[in-house]
Amino acid sequence: MGRHEDPSETRRRLPRPTARLYLAASVALVLVVGAVVWAVAGPGTSSGGQCASTSTVRVTVSPELGAIATKLLAAPTKLGDGTCARARVSAQRPLQTVGDLGALNPSALPEVWVPDSSLWAARAGSAGLKNAGSMATSPVVLATGRAAVDQLGWSQTAPTWGQAVSSNRPLAVPDLAGSSAGLAALAAVRSSLGGDQNADNAVVAAVLAASRGPAVSTADALASGRSNAADAPLVPVSEQQVYAANRGVAQSSLVAVYPSEGSPALDYPVLRVGRATGGRTAAIDAVLSRLRSAAARSAVTGAGFRTASGAGPADAGGNSGIRAVAPGTLPLDPAQVQQLLARVSSLATPSRILAAFDVSTSMAAPVGSGTRATLERDAAKSALTLVPGPSAIGLWDFAYHLNAGEDWSELVPTRRLDTQVDGHSQRDLLAAALDALPQRLSPGGTGLYDTTLAAVRAARTSYDPAAVNSVLLVTDGANDDDDTGTDLGALVDTLRREADPARPVKVIAVGVGTDADLDALRQITSA
Repeated sequence: MGRHEDPSETRRRLPRPTARLYLAASVALVLVVGAVVWAVAGPGTSSGGQCASTSTVRVTVSPELGAIATKLLAAPTKLGDGTCARARVSAQRPLQTVGDLGALNPSALPEVWVPDSSLWAARAGSAGLKNAGSMATSPVVLATGRAAVDQLGWSQTAPTWGQAVSSNRPLAVPDLAGSSAGLAALAAVRSSLGGDQNADNAVVAAVLAASRGPAVSTADALASGRSNAADAPLVPVSEQQVYAANRGVAQSSLVAVYPSEGSPALDYPVLRVGRATGGRTAAIDAVLSRLRSAAARSAVTGAGFRTASGAGPADAGGNSGIRAVAPGTLPLDPAQVQQLLARVSSLATPSRILAAFDVSTSMAAPVGSGTRATLERDAAKSALTLVPGPSAIGLWDFAYHLNAGEDWSELVPTRRLDTQVDGHSQRDLLAAALDALPQRLSPGGTGLYDTTLAAVRAARTSYDPAAVNSVLLVTDGANDDDDTGTDLGALVDTLRREADPARPVKVIAVGVGTDADLDALRQITSA
């Protein structure tokens, strides 16, 4: 379930599941060059003597285990029948391997796979995986600089996962489609906050807020922590990544924060892939035995991993940035993690929204200490702060015959939120236009149906195939334009007739107050 990033790789927006599947299929011809591969062979064997014949076992491991697995499997193993087993080791990101499992022929797949987490097995579907034990473990932690830890008081009292993510410290969220540590950390946050709908919303808000900040790779975040930079972010990583980042550095301020509830663990499962028979089974068994041997345990702890019992590197503590005693293990439900990934991915996909707000006279009706119009404004401005920069939003207002006989008026054209217009960002322009909505109330009624049809057509004309395209309608009333405009039946028929599967546009309707025609809004959104 994850990756240890290349230093040059920056955090990107979350890819959609469909995009990941397309990627897996489209790069099938170049998968071999996309992985680091070692063909491990030699004239001798680990048990002495010559080999009557040799069976080569295809082994794929997570990149951080590549060198360790290569060394462990350097010599062929002599089997009971005089033949030998050798390994061909490939180091590849687990996300790529999952794509391979769904796209390639069995002969091109590994026979043994060691990803960094068992959660990848849940994402691999019906790939025929069988767990044969664990090669290593590494707790998921939050890495940052010592100054940040001292400033937040965490050197004395460990935070919960929820407290850590809700602190004012910047959060660098890795690409959750490929980062086991990032996804496990968010699942831990969800559990810490109660595991309910509110917890889901908090996790989504944290991801969206992080995506609005500057793009920061995991490597850059760790470097910031090493240098004790004042703005060093929190970044969810494996404990081994902290150890590896500090190794060989004379003075490093990078430390691992261990939340009080315990940590999810990357368990590096040793997985059989598919079904082997006869001599292939014996050869694969020999490889599996090497990967779970005492030599393997010594090798992984020497590289900063822990064994299944929690034993870690001999030099843990001090400048290593990690502690000697393993934290408690926080178990995760694979099904719930999958649901969380799907929810975050869908909500973090860039949106293209044309928002139309009702400014008819009834929006002046009092609500609490304000009016329906101020409620509309405040809710919209609050939501606007959470939408990431790559998303695009445009703003209309509407009322009966608001603009030279038309029921709608464009206040801000639809543009990406990070677009600059005359020195102002699109986000700021939208916020200013929303502030002015209560002063734009019209004496007319609600021109709902004509506005809906015009907005859907406008959204389809400016359709962005890389985004979720939608129209947002916010109104407190029923349509007041039946005498000269489109009626409900004609609107619904037209929306259905003009629907284009190649350019789908969702209509989202929000009814404010008891006067909103919810039945009409339901018919519009279902059409």
